[in-house]
Amino acid sequence: MNQSLISRLLYKNTSIARIAGFIISNFLGLAIVLGGLQFYLDAKSIWEDDGSFIHSDYLVINKRITSQNTFNGQTSSFSDEDIKELSSQPWVKRQAPFTAADYKIYASIEQTGKGLSTNMFFESIPDSYVDAASSQWGWREGVDEIPVIISKDYLSLYNFGFANSAGLPQMSEGFMSGIPLKLTLRSNDGSRVLQYNGRVAGYSNRLNTILVPQEFMDWSNRELGSGVPQEPSRLIVEVSSPGDVAIKKFLDSKDWEIAGDKSAASASFLLKVVIGIILAIGIVITFLSLFILLLSISLLMEKNREKLHRLLMLGYSLRSVASPYRIIAIGSSVTAMVLAIACTFLLRRYYLDSLAGLGAIPGNPLLTIGTAVLITLIIIFFNLLSIRRKIHTAWRL
Repeated sequence: MNQSLISRLLYKNTSIARIAGFIISNFLGLAIVLGGLQFYLDAKSIWEDDGSFIHSDYLVINKRITSQNTFNGQTSSFSDEDIKELSSQPWVKRQAPFTAADYKIYASIEQTGKGLSTNMFFESIPDSYVDAASSQWGWREGVDEIPVIISKDYLSLYNFGFANSAGLPQMSEGFMSGIPLKLTLRSNDGSRVLQYNGRVAGYSNRLNTILVPQEFMDWSNRELGSGVPQEPSRLIVEVSSPGDVAIKKFLDSKDWEIAGDKSAASASFLLKVVIGIILAIGIVITFLSLFILLLSISLLMEKNREKLHRLLMLGYSLRSVASPYRIIAIGSSVTAMVLAIACTFLLRRYYLDSLAGLGAIPGNPLLTIGTAVLITLIIIFFNLLSIRRKIHTAWRL
């Protein structure tokens, strides 16, 4: 008896309806999982496009300035007790203070025969919080060029507010980055003056400041500062989830606030929650379909139990006898996977143009495909394991 005759004999009691039910349920579950995952990958850049250099999981926190605080002379800086209490919160991974320059800064640029000069300020955060290439960021003593990161809002104010009224040319980000800044650093008592060149290393949507490397800030404050320790007025905090409601409750109770746009963090958190619910539903449906297939094959093999035993007693190998059931398990699982991937990419074509209009950068679909393959392999593994056990049980009869 050849393999085709064995397959025909063992397929005789196959329930097409049960196999179709598995394919449909597995397809639906996988399609929900893959669709939700791919939509998240495609949409997350809308909220995470916060400018280079600062990750979306970082929040900048400051104390709220009110008229009551101003008239009462209350400080807006964070004490050691404030920082310790913040660090103890379960949603805080790590935190660091902003360090402000303890000296006067004067900057000037000249372009097309016209110049611009202004007082400035510097702040710094530890370099581990700044996502910039080492070639673009950092400083060491003896180097006369200081890289700076500035807020995009400052460039917009210059282009659309100051430039027109002063008769100065508007500047793009790339053009501004190529113009050297002349920086004059002066101690508060005027006893020491240092000259440096500045270079715009990048722009940020999330940091409303002028940022310099921490190494330079520490060195310049030692050289030009008053030497009096200063409490930080702002903190950068890495959190487990930027839109967590526990963060808002804690900050409101302390009368603190998050600098910058809070809606993006809330929308990102809401997106994660909704996608998480969708993925959970999809995973539940997918693994329920696994049990449908396990049950279908088990029932089919139970009906053919006597046939399996006789074939094994006639000398047919376990592999050849199990082959028809393995084909059902693998074929139906792969069919469901292919249909789910196709459905996901059809859905993606429907929404991708709308997301692109909002400025989204499409995510990599390879992660979605890899997830589909992984889930399918898990389903196939458990089915093959179940088939093997059933065959061994029939052989021992």
